[in-house]
Amino acid sequence: PAAALEIGRWAGVDRQVLALHGRLISYFIYYRVAPQDWQEAETLVRSMQARLARGTGIAGRLLKKREHPGLWMEVYDLISQAAVFETQLAQVEAEFDIAIFMDGPRHREVFDADPCPVIAC
Repeated sequence: PAAALEIGRWAGVDRQVLALHGRLISYFIYYRVAPQDWQEAETLVRSMQARLARGTGIAGRLLKKREHPGLWMEVYDLISQAAVFETQLAQVEAEFDIAIFMDGPRHREVFDADPCPVIAC
């Protein structure tokens, strides 16, 4: 079952996009949120992600660490135009001012994405 989920996740990757841009990247943005702010912060982050998805076509995910529910991570996968995404992300971060709910800094990591895991090829 896990293998089927992985295949399904990557099945929609447009091979023409990959050929044109040469690589895809993924963003992982993590930060802490104080417990008293969880509900308001989640509403704001999900609204920000929806706005970003409308502008970029990239639907983000919000993850919360199992043992530490105050540690959150936004994940944005399969981005082919990093500069465009970065600009749009900065705009929505400023517009929604999510930093007001952060308990410390917001960390951003960028990874090359593998659009075709061995199991799916």
